[in-house]
Amino acid sequence: MATRTGGRTRARTAASTRAWFRWARRGLLAALVVPPLVFALYRVLPPPLTPLMVIRWVQGHGIDYQWVPRTQMAPSLARAAIAAEDNLFCRHWGFDMAALREQMTSALAGGRPRGASTISMQTSKNLLLWPGRDPVRKVLEAWLTPQLELLVGKGRILEIYLNVVEFGPGLYGVEAAARHWFGKPAARLTSDEAARLIAILPAPLAREPRHATTSARRIQRRIGQLGPLLDCADTT
Repeated sequence: MATRTGGRTRARTAASTRAWFRWARRGLLAALVVPPLVFALYRVLPPPLTPLMVIRWVQGHGIDYQWVPRTQMAPSLARAAIAAEDNLFCRHWGFDMAALREQMTSALAGGRPRGASTISMQTSKNLLLWPGRDPVRKVLEAWLTPQLELLVGKGRILEIYLNVVEFGPGLYGVEAAARHWFGKPAARLTSDEAARLIAILPAPLAREPRHATTSARRIQRRIGQLGPLLDCADTT
C-alpha cells in the first residue's frame, strides 16, 4: 500500500513539474515574440491604451487621451522633452551609460540613486509594463528597450512618448494636456508653455504647469545649450 501511495505521489509531482515547465516555455515564448510584434505594430499605429491608463482608470481617474502626430505638436515640445528627460536621446541606443555609471557609483558610495531612465526606457515601460521601481520591472524594461530602439526608431519613439506620457490625473499625451492646462491644441503651445508642461513630468499627479517655475526656466536654458544634441527632435 505504501509503495502504491508513494508511486501516486511521485506521479503527481512529475505531472506538476511537467505542467510548470510547459507554462514556463509558453511564458518565455511570449516574452520573445509578443514585444517585437507589439513594437512593429506601434511603429505605424497609435497605441489604443497603456497599462498605466488602465491602472489609473481602476483607481478612479478618467482617460483623456488624444493621439496627434508630431506634425501637429509645437516643435518646442520635443526639444523640451529631450532637454528635461534625456539629453543624449538622439545619440544613445536606449541607455545613457554615463548616467547609469554615475548612479551606480552614487549607490555604492551610500547615496540615493536618482535614476537614469531614458525616454526610450520610459516609453517601453509605458507601452508594456507597470509603474514602479521593483527589480523585475527594471529587468524587463532593460530587455524591451533595445527592441524598441531597433524596431521603432528615434522619431517614432519620441512621438509615442509625447502622446502617452502622463500629464495629470487622467491626462495622457501633449494634446490632452495642452487643451486641459492651456485651452489650446499642442500645435499652438509657445516655447514657454511647452517647457512648463514638460517640467511637471517627474510628478504629474502633484504639479501643475499654470505658472512659470525654476524647472521650466532651466529646461529653456538647456535647450539653448544642447544645440546639435537635439537634432532628432526636429525630424518626423
